[in-house]
Amino acid sequence: MIACEFQPRIVSPFDWATLIFVVALGLVVIARTAFESRFNDYIRLLVSDKYTKIYRESSHLWSGFNIVLFVVHLISLSFFIQIVLAHNGWGEKTDWLLFVRIFTGLFVFILSKFLIEKIIAVTFDVEELIDEFNLQKVNFRTYIGLLLFPVSMILFYGDFITNTLISVIIITILVINLLTYLFSLKNHQNIVTGKLFYFILYLCALEIAPYYFIYYLITKN
Repeated sequence: MIACEFQPRIVSPFDWATLIFVVALGLVVIARTAFESRFNDYIRLLVSDKYTKIYRESSHLWSGFNIVLFVVHLISLSFFIQIVLAHNGWGEKTDWLLFVRIFTGLFVFILSKFLIEKIIAVTFDVEELIDEFNLQKVNFRTYIGLLLFPVSMILFYGDFITNTLISVIIITILVINLLTYLFSLKNHQNIVTGKLFYFILYLCALEIAPYYFIYYLITKN
């Protein structure tokens, strides 16, 4: 009789991350397949304004296309933040609980910020401007998430991350965000000019202050 020896299964600490990366990749494929024409216009967002002209109505904010890419954006940004934290000794990049916390924190932060913006927009009668501005932010930021997705995947499985590389990626993200504001100012120049004070107040209170406080808390701790 042949004796059977059971070998313990070796579970890689990267298994959970691989699964999430596959899910994110699947979401990109779904967006590419289900919205082929829209996706083709979308990937040229930085070099052409065709996409923003076609899908400029605020009703597109909650479209299936944007929701799918928003999830990809959250996943790729959460991985990148975790990689940066791990690089600085503030966690482990293979810690799935840390990823869940970052992902949940980002989701709650973005959702809370959106709801506060909505309340302020209605209060100061700039709802139309803020809705279109939010749509453009979603367009550009999900685009950032799409670009960041392969970068985060490579950095997660590789061991060549440096402070210079992190700085280049962060600066690129900030530049694309700046383009969002400039693009919005150009497209809504007449509206912004008439309500310049409220728009500046909005930028300072909801677009600059929250990120400054997050940066302050992270660096302080």
